[in-house]
Amino acid sequence: MSPTARLAAGGEIDRARPLEFRFDGRQLIGFAGDTVASALIANGVHLTGRSFKLHRPRGIVGAGYEDSGALVHRVRPQPATNLLATVLPLEAGMELTSVNAWPSAAFDVGAMMQFLSALLPACFYYKTFMRPGWNWFEPAVRGLAGLGRLPDRDAWQPVTESRYGHCDALVAGGGPAGLAAALVAARAGARVILVDDGPFGGRLAGDGTVLDERPAARWVTGVVAELLATANVRMLPRSTVWGYHEHNYLTVVERAPRDAPDLDFRNWKIRARQVIIAAGAIERPIAFADNDRPGIMLASAVRTYVNHFAVLPGRKAIVFTNTDSGHAAAHDLAAAGASVTIVDARTEPGQGLLDAADARGIACHAGARVCKAYGSRRVSAVDVVGRSGEMMRLACDLVATSGGWNPAIHLATHNREARVSWSEALGGFLAEPVNGSFRLAGAANGHLGTAECLEEGARAGRAAVEAVGRIAPTINLPATRSEPTGIGPPVWAVAPRGKREKVFIDLSGDVTTADLGLAVREGFDSIELVKRYTTAGMGVDQGKTGNVNVIGIVGGLMNAAPAAIGTTTFRPPFVPVEFGAIAGARSGARLYPWRHTPLTEWHLAHGAAMAEAGLRWQRPRYYPQAGEGWLDAATREARTVRTSVGVYDGTPLGKFQLKGPGVPALLDLLYVNDFAALKPGRGKYGVMLTDDGLILDDGVTFRLDAARWLLHSSTGAADRVHQHLETILNVHRPDLDVSIIPVTSAFANATICGPRARDVLRALDPDFDVDGGPFPFMTVREGRIGGVPARVFRVSWTGELSYEINTAPRHAVAVWDRIMAAGARFGIAPIGSEANHILRVEAGYISTGHEVDGTSDVHDLGLGGMVSKTKTDFIGKRSMELRRRLDPVRPELVGLLPVDPACPVPEGAPITPRGAAADQEGFVSACVTSVALNRSIALGLLRSGRARIGETVHARVYGKIIPMQVVAPVFHDADRSRVKA
Repeated sequence: MSPTARLAAGGEIDRARPLEFRFDGRQLIGFAGDTVASALIANGVHLTGRSFKLHRPRGIVGAGYEDSGALVHRVRPQPATNLLATVLPLEAGMELTSVNAWPSAAFDVGAMMQFLSALLPACFYYKTFMRPGWNWFEPAVRGLAGLGRLPDRDAWQPVTESRYGHCDALVAGGGPAGLAAALVAARAGARVILVDDGPFGGRLAGDGTVLDERPAARWVTGVVAELLATANVRMLPRSTVWGYHEHNYLTVVERAPRDAPDLDFRNWKIRARQVIIAAGAIERPIAFADNDRPGIMLASAVRTYVNHFAVLPGRKAIVFTNTDSGHAAAHDLAAAGASVTIVDARTEPGQGLLDAADARGIACHAGARVCKAYGSRRVSAVDVVGRSGEMMRLACDLVATSGGWNPAIHLATHNREARVSWSEALGGFLAEPVNGSFRLAGAANGHLGTAECLEEGARAGRAAVEAVGRIAPTINLPATRSEPTGIGPPVWAVAPRGKREKVFIDLSGDVTTADLGLAVREGFDSIELVKRYTTAGMGVDQGKTGNVNVIGIVGGLMNAAPAAIGTTTFRPPFVPVEFGAIAGARSGARLYPWRHTPLTEWHLAHGAAMAEAGLRWQRPRYYPQAGEGWLDAATREARTVRTSVGVYDGTPLGKFQLKGPGVPALLDLLYVNDFAALKPGRGKYGVMLTDDGLILDDGVTFRLDAARWLLHSSTGAADRVHQHLETILNVHRPDLDVSIIPVTSAFANATICGPRARDVLRALDPDFDVDGGPFPFMTVREGRIGGVPARVFRVSWTGELSYEINTAPRHAVAVWDRIMAAGARFGIAPIGSEANHILRVEAGYISTGHEVDGTSDVHDLGLGGMVSKTKTDFIGKRSMELRRRLDPVRPELVGLLPVDPACPVPEGAPITPRGAAADQEGFVSACVTSVALNRSIALGLLRSGRARIGETVHARVYGKIIPMQVVAPVFHDADRSRVKA
């Protein structure tokens, strides 16, 4: 077909503004108002890319987000990949290429995969790549996976922002139901937000509907103008509600906002008192052999291209349908100049439909079915089996399919506030709200006629404004001509005639009816398992066009109704959303706000590289000097601590003040060791277990005085430790009189560590004695440092003499500056988390997330001597003892010395016998280059590790086997003489 596919008149494009663009090297022309898809069709381009797995030719199927894969790569103006052509507005100077094809979609080297299709059924990789091992095949498989490729350089960096909104009523969908609902709410004075991902009017423009004896576009224009002029209404065109969360909290992505020309995306977070979902319905196709040929489209999409974009997708069309709306598509094609044949699967489609087709000169085969398509880069013919079984081959360049309508219930089920049920009359699923805060209207509620949509939209708007206490006005709805909306019994797919014929049910993933049958035969018959086994519904359209067909076919295979099969779970996002849009304009935290210590600005001013730690805390990772990388900086900082003195920001350490007569009993229940006899001013290291006997966290608890205790947790475990404490007191032991106050952010922590730490502390002019005798290890002192109230703990996590100085946050910077000044003559240096990691591995201290990984108990980590021999019980005791009796051979903490002292071992590397892949014996939990030993050292969990000290074991990493000697898990200050100095 030549570029004359553009109709001479009609459509909503601006013919006065031609736009030149390129696709796969061809210079083409479109108009303002076109999408890339409509412009390609207008230029006779139907082959747009290749399929994901088999590299079969792919073309345009839909006209919106229901399209199953018309993806393009944008080279200019902003490089970006995997953009959906059906919703991508055409721009002047665009340069586009096809996706998943090399060197082009017309000639794709990957097309040879089609000859191997018999060897590539669903889930073939799990069965094929087992021997000699997945690692042999992984690089090649990962290289072939995916569709588009990210630009190597100059990738598009969209300009985005986030915004919050509140309204009385949010209307999702701007079709006839949505416009009527918004109009009622707006005239009632309610605050309204109307969202639609296309031009307002929805299918009214695409279907050529007539309202009040005039084109529906005129009514739409008048309503939109009124809403735009109403102060209490916000219109969000080219926007999509992509998530409907609890308590009427919705997320909306707005593309190219009209009020911000330089903005690409705006992500809205909206709280609505009432929600009206008028998202319409999505037409489902009818599958048949080779139904993935370019030129085979949804009938509704064909109508949109003809009526809205003034494009004729084909001159010789077949409409395969079992619906009245399929006949309407045939009439629109015929009116645009196409030769049309209707293949209606219904034996009795209705005499009125047959007469109307005959009057238009449209041939109609009732009780017939399309069973196979022909063609390569575009459909060229179809085989049709007639009512009596006769076979005929019809030439065509377009096939429009219409198998019914699936109400778009996705949003309604996101927050689990709706019941989903099967409608026999509709042949689809409906959603029923279980509370009064939202409602569905129009086609989304199963009502397909325009008059029904308008009336139900107005009712939904009236109910919404009355629910928020306003009086709803009565509005005059436009009159519409009656339209047939009949749907015959569902036809999910036409069975193939031969074993080699492929009936595609999900075009995105090359999923066929044979794949569904294989999944059921192998026992993966739950619809959720079918989805994962075959990847049906996991492509770019997320099953919008194919999933109900999948459900129907699986039901047929299992002799079960679709109602018994059920649906897969609908989850946000409803449409693909760019990560940049979600992040907004923030350059820092994305999903959660970062937590900062009072010293963050000091760290940044002194060049610290910040990193996330624990519960979204930002803390220094290292402080690079000129020419240093992260490893050089961390090594220098660790060496400074070992030889002189350093200081680090320990503020994020979890802190909980406990008070009340029940604290000793609580601590004895919480920890494996004894705490009840702890004297005021003293501290003790403890380990707490989960109910199943595994380590939850470790830390030091100090008794501040007779009534107050301060429990410390690791940074990462602070939240779960708090929950654990509250659960014990509120559920298991409500009889204990204990109050818990989280005080993590109430104190700033500066920890001085190193052999000169006492000298620095003494130089700070404390009003208490800091010598080792009066201030021994594991004690606390409260007083003043240079006149500032402070609490100082004598405790160490570095294997060196250390003092943790806690002050009020308002004093943090002043105290830190004094520490740096007092330590200057000793060469003090601020140290970050990387240096801390080196120091703690050298000292053999365990760490949450490394050795404490949710699988270890105290005996595994060499801390069995801490377990009380006098307590009758503590949380996790019975579970731990039972597990150890049933499974006495367990991974144990050991030290590891690579035979090559300069060879680092990746953390997490498996330890296996002689490096073989089978029978993993443990893993490397941490590996650093030691400043104390000047070599690579590691900690790991090894099966029966303590009995194997002196053995040589092997770590297996990509491409090599690393031999390591098993040693004791302490490399520095084994007798803790430096810590206790």
